[in-house]
Amino acid sequence: MSQESKKQGGGLDFFGRYLTIWVALCIIAGVAIGQLVPTFPETLSKFEYAQVSIPVAILIWLMIYPMMLKIDFSSIIEATKKPRGLTVTCVTNWLIKPFTMYLIAVFFFKVVFKAFIPEDLATDYLAGAVLLGAAPCTAMVFVWSHLTDGDPAYTLVQVAVNDLILLFAFTPIVAFLLGVSDVVVPYDTLFLSVVLFVVIPLAAGYLSRKYIIKSKGLDYFENIFLKKFDNITIIGLLLTLVIIFSFQGEVIINNPLHIGLIAVPLIIQTFLIFIIAYGWAKVWKLPHNIAAPASMIGASNFFELAVAVAISLFGLQSGAALATVVGVLVEVPLMLTLVKIANNTRHWFKAEK
Repeated sequence: MSQESKKQGGGLDFFGRYLTIWVALCIIAGVAIGQLVPTFPETLSKFEYAQVSIPVAILIWLMIYPMMLKIDFSSIIEATKKPRGLTVTCVTNWLIKPFTMYLIAVFFFKVVFKAFIPEDLATDYLAGAVLLGAAPCTAMVFVWSHLTDGDPAYTLVQVAVNDLILLFAFTPIVAFLLGVSDVVVPYDTLFLSVVLFVVIPLAAGYLSRKYIIKSKGLDYFENIFLKKFDNITIIGLLLTLVIIFSFQGEVIINNPLHIGLIAVPLIIQTFLIFIIAYGWAKVWKLPHNIAAPASMIGASNFFELAVAVAISLFGLQSGAALATVVGVLVEVPLMLTLVKIANNTRHWFKAEK
């Protein structure tokens, strides 16, 4: 396998080359398991707290941990001295994304698909789309960053800044766009997600890095220890897909038409936000290892938060909840497509420093 192919797989040769196939097989396997062995998702659903699946959280932790190992804490300080990448992700996520999501969703649910979706259900689907649009990704962006060889320290800073903004901006944005006054952010979901997906793997990565370098040396750490985790991220991603789709099999089978209709504006929004952020990064001549993660954060969503708020506001069986679930279903295939686009356009950007 060529070095360029390895690069496009985020340093993962066998898994990286056939990643699309593995993802498709895991989605099919997940749906099949959910239908043929219903006790599997039923048992896993018991291990859930604040709308966060603990088994999925563990797998995401495994995906993120290898990236956290690569963070030299002195580089975090340096990352804060480069505000342009943070400007791209923050402006895109908070001043553009929620509003383009609203407009695109209104256009499709209220106009284009008017003959297929009743008015009240269209309003519910719009609400679910807005909830997704107002919640930029916290956890999986570390995976997308890893697959595009993103700067791990800068990605961490980008995620942290977005999480801080999320605490203050999510509620007023959702309330404004949906015209509701009783939006309640499930802070237990938000804080648990930040602890599980940022704090714990960051602490584990820092302590591991410090201990290994001190006991074995930097050369051993970089050339031997880190390589042990080469495929862990992808394996964790694939197992996560099996679990997620085992939960959603019934939804997919019972609502094929509406799932397809809901997916259309979500797909368009994902590509639009990526293009805006990625194009802006290119105009500003940012290095690729900052541009790619900055674009991925806005393109992907904090779906745990969106699903939790949809359920609390509109109910478990609501159209809003279904729309947020569709966001879960389409996210991984879409983001892997964007990862491939980012890797194939690496040469558009200046050399990484």
